[in-house]
Amino acid sequence: MSAGLVLVVALGAAVGAPLRYLAGRRWDGRLPLGTIAVNVVGSFLLGWLTALSLDGSTMALLGSGFCGGLTTYSAFAVQSHERGVRLGSLTVALTVVPALLACAFGFWLGEVPGQA
Repeated sequence: MSAGLVLVVALGAAVGAPLRYLAGRRWDGRLPLGTIAVNVVGSFLLGWLTALSLDGSTMALLGSGFCGGLTTYSAFAVQSHERGVRLGSLTVALTVVPALLACAFGFWLGEVPGQA
């Protein structure tokens, strides 16, 4: 990967990561609703961006950078574990199922009819 592409990814992450942090500070509580929200929104955006077939630099900026900075697997895993079996399982269900559906919906929205 070129140094320019690494910088593009870092620029996208510099926007996405603070948004993730703010969502967690604002909405995380008994359930990590901020973390759930950013993971679902990021999954939707990544599905949509993927369907748009963006060029390498744009996908690096928005997909790897912004969506990668916005979403978080590590906080999701830690927060699910910290909440124990019942709330942790609920956290997993409220993240994984909606995130997969959001990704599929974003991809569906981004598809251009007649293009395969």
